[in-house]
Amino acid sequence: MKKIKLMLTALLALLMTFTGMPVASAATTYTLNLTGTTTGHTYEAYQIFSGDLSGDTLSNIQWGSGVDATAAKAALGEAATKAEALNGKSNDAADAKAFAQAVSAYLQSTPTKTVQSASGTTTFTGLEAGYYLIKDKTASLAGKEGESYTRFILQVVKDTTATVKASVPTFVKEVKDNTTGNYTSATDYSIGDNVPFQLTATLPSNYDAYSEYELAFNDTLSSGLTYKSDAAVYLVNGGVETNVTNKFTITASGNLLTIKAADLKTVVPAATSSSKFVVRYSATLNSNAVTGIVGNSNTANLTYSNNPNTTGGKTKGKTPESKSTVYTYQVVINKVNESNAALPGAGFTLYKKVSGNYVEVKKINAGTTTSFTFKGLDVGDYKLVESTTPAGYNTMADIEFTVSSTINTAGANPTLTALSATSAKATFTTTLSSGTIATKIINKKGSLLPNTGGIGTTILYIIGSCLVLGAIVLLFARKRVNTK
Repeated sequence: MKKIKLMLTALLALLMTFTGMPVASAATTYTLNLTGTTTGHTYEAYQIFSGDLSGDTLSNIQWGSGVDATAAKAALGEAATKAEALNGKSNDAADAKAFAQAVSAYLQSTPTKTVQSASGTTTFTGLEAGYYLIKDKTASLAGKEGESYTRFILQVVKDTTATVKASVPTFVKEVKDNTTGNYTSATDYSIGDNVPFQLTATLPSNYDAYSEYELAFNDTLSSGLTYKSDAAVYLVNGGVETNVTNKFTITASGNLLTIKAADLKTVVPAATSSSKFVVRYSATLNSNAVTGIVGNSNTANLTYSNNPNTTGGKTKGKTPESKSTVYTYQVVINKVNESNAALPGAGFTLYKKVSGNYVEVKKINAGTTTSFTFKGLDVGDYKLVESTTPAGYNTMADIEFTVSSTINTAGANPTLTALSATSAKATFTTTLSSGTIATKIINKKGSLLPNTGGIGTTILYIIGSCLVLGAIVLLFARKRVNTK
C-alpha cells in the first residue's frame, strides 16, 4: 500500500510539473499583398532569410527555407551579414537588385508559397516572418502575348504590401490616308501607288530595370504590296525625332520585313521609358492586289525583352498583332447595242482627276471584247472616254463620275462598309464584296449618208439641182418686178 501511495505521489508531482510549463503556440503568420497585378501570372514566394520579427525588425537571422542554405552561405556569406547590408534599402536600390539576382541562383526547387495572380491585387497568406523573394514562375509566360515577367521583389514579411514591377511596350501599325495625310488603320489606294506605313512602339515603364533590351519590329506584307527598301527608324523623345536607322538591322525576306536592335541599352543609350520608336517605310500596291471588302492587309508585331531578371535576350515577349488594310476597287464597263446585245469593236480610256487635271489611268484598245475592267482604283473623280467607236454607231459622250467609299477604322479590324459611284450621265451598280463598280454603255446607230454612187445620192443631186434652179427663177422674177 505504501508503494502505491508513493507512486501516486510521484505521478501527481510529475503532472504538477508539466502543468506549470508554458504551452508552445503555433508560429505567427503574415499576409503579403501584391498590387498592380494582372491575371495569367503564377507568382512564387521563396523565404530567403528567417528570423524573429518585432515591428519592422528581423533578428536572429538565418538562411530561410526557400534557399539552399549551404550553397547560399558558401557563395554569399552569412545570412545576418547579408541582411544587415540590405537594411533600409528599397527594391529599386542597386544593392537590393544585385542581391536578388545573386540569391536567385540558390533557390530551392519548390517555392515556399505559390499563388495564381488576380486582377489588381494578388495575396500570399500564411507566410512566416522573414525576407522573401517574389518572382514569376520560370517560363510561365512562354507563348503568352503582351506579357512580361516581374522584376524580383525582396520584401520583409509582416502584414504588408508590395507593388509588382512589370510592364510591356505598346505597338501599333498604321497606313497613311492619301486624302487627309493622317495615319490610320485603313484607307484606299490605286494600283501603282506608293503606300506609306508607320509602326510605333513605346518602351515599358520599368525599362530602367533591364540591363539589356532587345526590340524588333516584325511586319508581314500582303502579296498585293511590294516593299520599296526605304525603311527608316526614329527615336522620339519629347516630340523630337532623331534618325537612328543605322542602329538597327533591317532584313527583308519575301513578304517579311524585320527591323531589330539586339540591345537598345547599348546602341541607343538616349532611350528612356518615355521614349518612342517610329518606323516609316513605303510599299507599292501591285497587280496582285485584291479588290473589295477583303482588302490588302498588313500585320505586324513587336518582340521585346520581357524578363528584367535575365540577360542576353533569353526570354522575349510579343505584342498582339496590329493590322492596317489598303482597299482598292475596279470599274467594269459593259458595251451593248440598242437591243441590249453585247457590242464588240469599242475601246475606252479612263482618266482620273489629279490636282484639277485629268490624267490617263488606263487605255483598253478596241477588239472583240465587250466588257472592260479597270482594276485597282482609288476613290476620286474619273472620266470615261470612248476612244474607239464601233463602226456604224455614234460615239458616246464622255462620262464623268465620282467613286466614294466608307471605311470603319474603329477597333482592331477595319472594315469597308460602303462603296458607290455617282454620275450625271450614267447609272452605276456596286458589289461591295468584290469592290466592283459597274455600268452599261449603250451605243446607238448613227444617221449616215448612203455610200457614194447609190440611188440615194442621185436623188439628193436632183433635189439639190431643183432647189438651185428655183432660186435662179425667183431671182429673175424679182428683177423684172423691180424694173417695172
